[in-house]
Amino acid sequence: MITSLGFRTDLMLLQLEGSEVTERPDYVVVRTPANPTFWWGNYLLFRAPFAPGDIDARVAAFEAEFPEASHLTLGLDTTDGVVGAVDEVRAAGFEIETNTVMSATEVLPPARPNAEVTIRQLRSDDDWFQHLAISRTVNTMDVEGYQEFSARRNDGYRRLIEGGHGAWFGAFDGDVLLSSLGLISDGGEVARYQNVQTLESARNRGLATTLVHHASQYGFGELKAKTLVMVADPDYLAIRIYRTLGFSDNEKQLQFTRQPQVP
Repeated sequence: MITSLGFRTDLMLLQLEGSEVTERPDYVVVRTPANPTFWWGNYLLFRAPFAPGDIDARVAAFEAEFPEASHLTLGLDTTDGVVGAVDEVRAAGFEIETNTVMSATEVLPPARPNAEVTIRQLRSDDDWFQHLAISRTVNTMDVEGYQEFSARRNDGYRRLIEGGHGAWFGAFDGDVLLSSLGLISDGGEVARYQNVQTLESARNRGLATTLVHHASQYGFGELKAKTLVMVADPDYLAIRIYRTLGFSDNEKQLQFTRQPQVP
């Protein structure tokens, strides 16, 4: 049983896409054979914070499970944001990311909705091509294999939607996609938002809040969800916007990344 709502919904999404989740005594192995360079599709989720001296054993466990991987990613199935032996984790070369897991049982209309764009679901090849282009623009990474990873991730999202597991919404100016997000469910009472993103040139126009609210009506109605989940960067301005829509902070999600070494 996964304690963290953030990781629990992460795994829901991944398993719907075909990822494998294997229980070990001290950790969970998450594996995505279709996208081996997807860092957060191929990682270990440990059940407890780092105690002094743990880091070497946890790195060794990852390397044993993923001998071909050039990255190294670990998660903690906790909710309070306590890392444990944080100095040892940093000394081992890990970047520590703390996100805020939010939830809502009701989503309020935005104070400044955008009525100028067309809100609709992504359907065509061109819609998804534009979605990929925005993702690569918003999430720029100078890492080997990133272009292939992002294309496979985009294809995985599309298969999820076409498999009936939710919807991907876009804000369009004519045929041009400006902002988008997904809302995914496995048929249970919880649905998870994914990849809220807006072109830089289209920001500060109320597009994201309009999309979040529009998707919520679909989630509570079509998906019959009772709770909607959003994972947000606590230091980015979007989290304040989500709070105004009725999302509340539930827990902290910890992720540890050691990027591939540049030769």
